[in-house]
Amino acid sequence: MRRPLVAGNWKMNGTRASVAELIEALRQQEIPAAVEVAVFPSSLHLMQVVSGLDGSVIAVGAQDCAVDAGFGALTGEESASQLADAGSSWVLVGHSERRLILGESDEVVSKKFVAALACGMAPVLCLGETLEQRQAGQTLEIVERQLACVLADAGVEAFARAVVAYEPVWAIGTGLTATPQQAQEVHAAIRGQLSRQDQRIAEGVRILYGGSVKAENSAELFGMPDIDGGLIGGASLKANDFGAICRAAGN
Repeated sequence: MRRPLVAGNWKMNGTRASVAELIEALRQQEIPAAVEVAVFPSSLHLMQVVSGLDGSVIAVGAQDCAVDAGFGALTGEESASQLADAGSSWVLVGHSERRLILGESDEVVSKKFVAALACGMAPVLCLGETLEQRQAGQTLEIVERQLACVLADAGVEAFARAVVAYEPVWAIGTGLTATPQQAQEVHAAIRGQLSRQDQRIAEGVRILYGGSVKAENSAELFGMPDIDGGLIGGASLKANDFGAICRAAGN
């Protein structure tokens, strides 16, 4: 049985003071033992959060990593080895904001996925379509293409140590949410694509839903057979809301 995972992406938010308050509030939350939980602060606050959550059940991840796993001349970037050294055990790769705003290609995302694994971190591979692509009936085609690039580079075996997150771009930060049935259709397609290469790995991989997940809609989303938790944005900055989502995943 797949253990639910709730991941909180803090994005470009927080000061040292506000992060300290959020850490303290998260430590007060009742987290079900059946649910795995991770938070993804900005790189500026990564070590503060690692230290602040030490001894808690909440793991810490990074929001991105460089394409190179080690050290080198890449000003402004953080490599997977540096992030792992700082205490990160997870890393997001291919978030839609990086794909759309910063122009990251499928090939770049795939290199980051491989780099994360090489340094012992678990990558969360983000996949998703824009509103225009959904309206054109291209959702499954787009998601399949994004996943196929990583499969070609890393192999299906890599997904025994990775997580996939389906995040429809049109539902991120907009207040719009895919219906549980819409999300389930895509999650099932992702699992089916992996299953065509290795059924055992496909059955074990966790696929999260991301896109305006709130305490109010999380239980219904998590009730779908192929939705194994959530990649949470804005609600993860509010400890009580995030805790409620974690508890919904546990039910």
